Formats: sequence, C-alpha cells, structure tokens
Amino acid sequence: MPRATFRFYASLNDFLPYPRRQVEFEHEFGGRGSIKDMIESLGVPHTEVDLILVNGQSAGFETIVQDGDRIGVYPVFYTLDPAAESRVRPAPPEDFRFVLDVHLGKLAAYLRLLGFDALFPEDYDDANLARIARDEGRILLTRDRGLLKRSMVTHGFCPRTTNSRQQLQDVLRRFDLFDRIAPFTRCLRCNGRLEPVDKAAIYEELPAHTREAYDEFKRCASCGQIFWKGSHYDHMTRLVESARDGR
Repeated sequence: MPRATFRFYASLNDFLPYPRRQVEFEHEFGGRGSIKDMIESLGVPHTEVDLILVNGQSAGFETIVQDGDRIGVYPVFYTLDPAAESRVRPAPPEDFRFVLDVHLGKLAAYLRLLGFDALFPEDYDDANLARIARDEGRILLTRDRGLLKRSMVTHGFCPRTTNSRQQLQDVLRRFDLFDRIAPFTRCLRCNGRLEPVDKAAIYEELPAHTREAYDEFKRCASCGQIFWKGSHYDHMTRLVESARDGR
C-alpha cells in the first residue's frame, strides 16, 4: 500500500493525537487522494492550513498525493505573510468580519465589545453558518471541526479552549487584530453600529436616575438600544485593556 510521510507544524498539532504531534509520521492510503482530503482525514480542518510543501515544493489542496511523498503542513500566520502564490487558500478578508456558532455567544459579545463585526445567528444550522461565511466573506469561528471542513468555508478558526476570555485572546493573536480594536463602537445586543446621540433626543426614554447622572450617550443604529457609561463601564474597560495587553 502507498505511503506518504507527513509533518504538521505549530498550532496544527492541536488536532493530532499525541503520538503524531511535532514529529514526522507515515500515513498509508489507498487509491488517488488529494492533499486536502488526506489532511482532513488526519483531523486537521483545511481552514487552519495556509502552506503545504510536498518534497520541498509548495503545493495546492488539489494536489494528488503520491507514494513516497514527504509533506509538510503549516498553519496560518497573519504576521508572517507567505507569498500569494504559495497560499493554499484565498487571501484573508481585510475587514475581519466574523460569524460564530451557537456555542460561542460570550466570545461574540467580547468581539463586539472590542468593535468587531461578530454575527451570532443562534437559530442557524451548520449549513447556513457555512453559507453565511461564504456569501458574506466572514471568518467562521466554531469548535466544530466538521463544520470547518465544509468546502465552502475558506476562512475559519477553531478555538482550542472553552474559556471565553482565552478564546478572545486566541482570536486576536490568530488574526493579529490588536491594532484594530475599537471598543464601544458596536451594540452588544445586535452587532449594530453605535452612534453618539444628543441627550435631549432620548431624554424621555431614559430612567429617571440616568437622566440626572449621565450626559454622554450612544444609540445602536440597528436596534435602537441606548448605552451610557454606567456602573458596568469600569469592568468593561478593564476587560478591553486586558485584551489589548494580551499580545
């Protein structure tokens, strides 16, 4: 039976069983198979891969694996930009908009707090999430590796932990987003843009104690929710600063 030697690098090892991490290993295969199919059969979603070397030469996902091939598989490095001709996927979207599955609601809220467009359609199934990622050019965030393996998904990320704060840091590092943080510019409820609003225009909508205690307000352009620097503001500011310090 034909065999190929694989070596996965850096964060891709998170998807492999321990005996195959950080080492070369042989993989037997039958028939003709593309590198993409073989990589995913080994447990690594294609959205996590940005560069493949076959016998020292860059190769695409469609390359057919041959007996005796030596294959190196590398993750996405947004701070180390491979040449465009070497990438196995299209260049990442410049606006870094996200769509998250139903299990990542707190991460969606954190991303919105930092000013990122984070769509969180709670009632959408996997097929619709993949379609949204494709049609709207969004990066899919999910811990469901099977969802990331769908062919229509070109950019995605699988958080390795269930801790929402750590998930946020991992997303910021993965996509090198620290310089793009713009806190308090998106609605935590619906993801809409926040715009300054004159106090007089919303005076009747405010609780009595808020009318007297605060003068600066923002309103969501999508859902109309009103925001001000209430008792929770200091806590949220500390969260923002903690995220910025996590480079």
